[in-house]
Amino acid sequence: MSDVPTISLNDGNSIPQLGFGVFQIDPADTVEAVSLALRTGYRHIDTAEMYGNEKEVGEAVRASGLERAEIFVTSKLNNGFHRPDDARKAFEGTLAALDLGYLDLFLIHWPLPTLYDGDFVSTWKALEEFRSEGRLRSIGVSNFQVAHLQRLADETDTVPAVNQIEVHPYLTNEEVRAYDREHGIATEAWSPIAQGGVLGDPTITQIAEKVGRTPAQVVLRWHIERGDIVFPKSTTPSRIQENFEIFDFSLEPADVEAISRLDRGEDGRTGPNPDVFDYVPS
Repeated sequence: MSDVPTISLNDGNSIPQLGFGVFQIDPADTVEAVSLALRTGYRHIDTAEMYGNEKEVGEAVRASGLERAEIFVTSKLNNGFHRPDDARKAFEGTLAALDLGYLDLFLIHWPLPTLYDGDFVSTWKALEEFRSEGRLRSIGVSNFQVAHLQRLADETDTVPAVNQIEVHPYLTNEEVRAYDREHGIATEAWSPIAQGGVLGDPTITQIAEKVGRTPAQVVLRWHIERGDIVFPKSTTPSRIQENFEIFDFSLEPADVEAISRLDRGEDGRTGPNPDVFDYVPS
């Protein structure tokens, strides 16, 4: 089993640099997928209220035979529950669904600056309260742009432990990553292979051929060498194993830079722009 490095967070906790994501995994398939990931060696599971599979993640973790402290579990606040009282109910729902005793990391899933009178600050202060109560180890944000992060810095007392943002070779998101780095916020990269969109890129396939690895392994290793936390998603056993086997090789600095030069800025984004995204589940 490969040793997964850990990243030290600004609150004194630590997080495995490689995790297993369950976005768009059907609840009916989640227990099997997470169980396989844990058997493979993953010790970091990333879910969210809006994914609808928290209960199944918890079931897989409890059935794994592993000590609770060995597994880092993240969830995220549903977009429909930003008001503090609603956030409280949602957080309690997450704890009940997972049934793991405590949560390692809870994130505001999206800033939603065009909703709730633009008030994600009161939502963040609610998360500060949750952490103070002892059933939540770390708090962070997801999809926060520099202006959103700066507003939290100006109006609250707690720096997010992590910022989970879209990052891949076609959207390197350097401005946000630089702000995170400067302020001690760990960057987590979602959509790390751009939903597969970067895997056929000639630069990546040539590097993969040179190092004798798959394009997906090369891209995931690129994330690791840049210092970000990454959590690929798959339900295919061979892919779950493949994605885990990225710690017994490295990329030359020139290859890391060549992949980074593939950045297309906003044209490379596969998901919504956080400045305007306003989806609230019905």
